[in-house]
Amino acid sequence: MSESVYSSRTALVTGATDGIGYETALRLAVGGAEVVVHAVDDTHAQAAVERMVADGADRRTLTTAVADFTDLGQVRAMAAEIAAAHPRLDLLVNNAAIAGPERRTLTEDGNEVTWQVNYLAHFLLTRVLEASLAAASDSRVVNVSSSLHRTGNIDWTDLTRARRYSRVAVYAQSQLALAVFAKALAERGQGAVSLHPGTIDTALLPLYGRVGRPVGEGAAAVLNLCHPEHEVVNGGYYDHLTAAEPGPGVLDKRSPRRLWNVSSTLTDLG
Repeated sequence: MSESVYSSRTALVTGATDGIGYETALRLAVGGAEVVVHAVDDTHAQAAVERMVADGADRRTLTTAVADFTDLGQVRAMAAEIAAAHPRLDLLVNNAAIAGPERRTLTEDGNEVTWQVNYLAHFLLTRVLEASLAAASDSRVVNVSSSLHRTGNIDWTDLTRARRYSRVAVYAQSQLALAVFAKALAERGQGAVSLHPGTIDTALLPLYGRVGRPVGEGAAAVLNLCHPEHEVVNGGYYDHLTAAEPGPGVLDKRSPRRLWNVSSTLTDLG
């Protein structure tokens, strides 16, 4: 890959302090992009930047953005700051995720925490950044989802899982939502894809119960979809490096609009 392949492009990577998010942000920066490094707090943000610089990134290309995704107010404020600082945004990598707690937990916003951190915060962030994304002629949103979306369902009548909770089920629901969200964005004219980056050795690996592959392989899959010359199926789902048919929950023609509407309500976007 050319060292300047991402030059003149601005990217935001959520959850950029470790795992796939860190490697993706680092490689974008080394490839010439201006990268906004998202972290849950200032301490993690600055530590990630220092590590990236040590790993070969130019400090001048790195800025930080801080928000705890368990608090939608922080997400909204961060998104507004990014939009003001970056009137044009070429890439948005929605990567931040948690495995979810053993016991059902609600955020102060009233949402099941896995649903909010993994999906709903990204919906809000993307929506607030609509103008910045629209200002780039070929902007792209990359939703880092999972093959586990195939096992999930969006419980439209019980999104907080008050009736029946399991950490695997809520994680799968959030990953399904990310894949459907990419499709919804595409239907509205925004370049967007979702992907399963592979079974990778990250903090999420216990959900898969397998041996994970190196983090760099997951980042390579993400970068493949970020590459400005890589044509993609808009709204499509990718399994590592190749386009794949998603699960039935993504193929349901009603789901993108239904998800968009309920998410807009939950984030007070009307």
